[in-house]
Amino acid sequence: MTTAPREVVVTGLGATTPLGGDVASTWEGFLTGRSGVGLINEPWVEELQLPVHIAAQLAVEPPLGRVEARTLDRVQQMALVAAREAWADAGSPTVDPERLGACVGSGIGGVLTLLSQYDVLKERGPRRVSPFVVTMLMPNGPAGTVGLNFGAKAGVHAPVSACASGSEAIALGLEMIRSGRADVVVTGGTEAAIHPLPLAGFGQMQALSKRNDSPTTASRPFDKGRDGFVLGEGAGSLVLESAEHAAARGARVYAVLAGAGMTNDAHHIAQPEPSGDGAARAIRAALASGGLTPADVVHVNAHATSTPVGDLAEANAMRLALGHAAGSVAVTATKSMTGHLLGAAGAVEAVATVLALHHRVVPATINLDALDDEVGLDVVSINARSIPAGAALSNSFGFGGHDVCLAFTTR
Repeated sequence: MTTAPREVVVTGLGATTPLGGDVASTWEGFLTGRSGVGLINEPWVEELQLPVHIAAQLAVEPPLGRVEARTLDRVQQMALVAAREAWADAGSPTVDPERLGACVGSGIGGVLTLLSQYDVLKERGPRRVSPFVVTMLMPNGPAGTVGLNFGAKAGVHAPVSACASGSEAIALGLEMIRSGRADVVVTGGTEAAIHPLPLAGFGQMQALSKRNDSPTTASRPFDKGRDGFVLGEGAGSLVLESAEHAAARGARVYAVLAGAGMTNDAHHIAQPEPSGDGAARAIRAALASGGLTPADVVHVNAHATSTPVGDLAEANAMRLALGHAAGSVAVTATKSMTGHLLGAAGAVEAVATVLALHHRVVPATINLDALDDEVGLDVVSINARSIPAGAALSNSFGFGGHDVCLAFTTR
């Protein structure tokens, strides 16, 4: 006889994004349709003659002490800020350390430390290299930092799956609790890669928008005039908890993390499979994992990066996976406001998805002046929209063919 999997709930949320230094300001930005994209005011933009001058930078610098600021890469700092907010929001739960886990993903890790310290090595010699350089640049640095902060002993994990990293970390947290390894898991994603090399690299791939003259309208998912994504930075965190543990301490519950699906395109290192088959399988798997059907879905926070190919592949995937129900689902693309946060994108968008369910309102996609005729979905634009209770999906897709879908439900 099989038993139903343990119910997993979301009891805490944290974020630091281009819209605000916490969840409240970020959510306000989503609801009011405020863009976090602006010009990069750094001398290297002109010195290196970069074709892209815009990015979605943090609205608030990480409020950390001198020691943490000196010994943690920016990507770790942001992860810690978001995780601490989520933990406090969850009521700082009392939990056996051996029943507490941490899963924090990053697509690139401490790239700012890697690049800056290599410059130090070349210009000033090996004795001037920071003794913290290795722990600051390693991709598991954010997860390790968060795990140490809370004393997590059930397991600390760091998925690295490009732009799906944050969502994969949340999915892994779900599995940790369902399997009985942990009762509480601090999950999320973080990324800090606004630097000339990533900008040049993405630019050479023709992946970035070049709307330097109008930064706030550059990120335009699903719009006919989209010309690429806007690089962003930030972090998002969710505290996941078994329903039994949350109930025993009287915790406030935002939503249920009902299921997760993870698949792969096996198509191309940087391009999505055009039909959306791999992403559709991830969506179906998330629904099956949560005992849900397409008819249960009322909202999708789309990955929708604002690239010509990627947005259509995802639209195809949603129509494939949801069938006739796809036309009645309220779809939004919050990257229109935050830009693309890479490994943090899925975590911040999961926070937005949970809040959309909790408050029964979906933020509008901004800069959507003319919906691409091939999208064929009900994309929320102009004004936020009320939704009924039900299920909501958060999609994340990454270079390497990684496809992740998270399914949340109201209680």
